[in-house]
Amino acid sequence: MNTKATTDKEERKALKRAARKKAAPKAKRAAGVARGSQKKKVKKMVKGQRKR
Repeated sequence: MNTKATTDKEERKALKRAARKKAAPKAKRAAGVARGSQKKKVKKMVKGQRKR
């Protein structure tokens, strides 16, 4: 939702809340997908190597 044109903070907040309410619910995350802290950590890499 683009609210750049709205300058008033409270009005922008109301617009965003309304948009969130109207939007379709997001799908659940797939079972095998790690998120954030559960992701595999990258150990020290050699210069020039890709990390993932």
